[in-house]
Amino acid sequence: MGLLGDIQTALLNEQPLGPILLRLRFLGARLGSATLEEWVKHESEGYPRDAKLPSYREFGVSYTGNFNGGFGSQANNIPIPPYIIGKHAGKEWLVHAERQSIAAIEELLESSKESNTDLGIDASNLVLLIQGKMFPGMACHAVKGHISRASLAGMIAALRARVMEFTLALENRLPEAQDITAGQSPQSSEPEKAAVVTTITNQTFYGAVASNVANSGSHVGINVAARQHDINSVVDTLKQGGIAEEDAKEFAEILASEKPESGDQPFGARAKDWVAKSIPKALNGTWKAGIAVATSLLTEAAKKYYGLG
Repeated sequence: MGLLGDIQTALLNEQPLGPILLRLRFLGARLGSATLEEWVKHESEGYPRDAKLPSYREFGVSYTGNFNGGFGSQANNIPIPPYIIGKHAGKEWLVHAERQSIAAIEELLESSKESNTDLGIDASNLVLLIQGKMFPGMACHAVKGHISRASLAGMIAALRARVMEFTLALENRLPEAQDITAGQSPQSSEPEKAAVVTTITNQTFYGAVASNVANSGSHVGINVAARQHDINSVVDTLKQGGIAEEDAKEFAEILASEKPESGDQPFGARAKDWVAKSIPKALNGTWKAGIAVATSLLTEAAKKYYGLG
C-alpha cells in the first residue's frame, strides 16, 4: 500500500495526527510541493507569528473578570460582554489565533478530558483597557480569557476531514500519487505535478470552510441528531447532511450489523471499507455534502449510533 492509502487508513482509525502529518510531509517532498511541505511543517511544529494562519485555527474567546469596590464589595467571575471588549480593547481580542503544534493541542485536549473545563489564555492586559467600563465605582483587578474545549476538538476534527479531502482530491487529480511509498527513492520533480499538489493544498487547507460546517467562533462542528441504536435516525441525519438516501440506508445497515473495533473507533471493518469506497461520491457530486462535511458526518453518526459520543 502506498503512502496515500496509509494516511487514509490512519485517519479512519482515528490515529493521532502527528504521525499522519509526517507521512504527508514526506509525500509532499516526493511530489515536489514546497507549499504542502510548509503547511505540514507549520501544523507539526507550530505557526510562527508571521505565517499565514488557516481559518480553522481561529475561534472565539469569552472573558470573565473580578471586580471590587468600597466596603469590601466584590463581584467575581462576571462575564464581560463582547461589546465592551470590542469597543474598548479592539475586536482582535475577540478572536483567538491558535498557533501551537497539533501534537501540543492533542495533548492539551487529552490532559483536560477528565475536567472537561474551558481552557484559559492570558488576558492580563485587558485589566487596564476595560478599567471603569463595567461597573461604576468598582475596579477591575483580574480578567481571564476562555476558549471552549469544543473549539479545539472541532479544529482537530476539521483538520482530519481536510486531510482526508486532500488525499481523495489528490487520488482523483493525480492518480500516480497513489504509487508513492515510504521507501521510494527521490525522483526529479515535475513542475506540472507540483503545481497540481500546490493548488489542492491551497484549496483544501487555506480555502473557505464548507458551508455545511458551522463555525461560529466558539464552536466548530456538525449538527448530528442520530440516536443510539436507531437506524432510522442515522438515515435521516445522513440524508439531511447531503448523503444520498440509498447510501445512507446502506451505511446504517452496516452499523447495525457489526460493532466498532474499540471505544475510540466508531467504525467496524465493513464500515471502514464502505467509507473508503463511498467517500469519493462527495468529490464527484453524487452527494450534496463536500468531502470534509461527509467524513465528519459519517463519523459522528456512527459515534451517536454506538453511544460513543
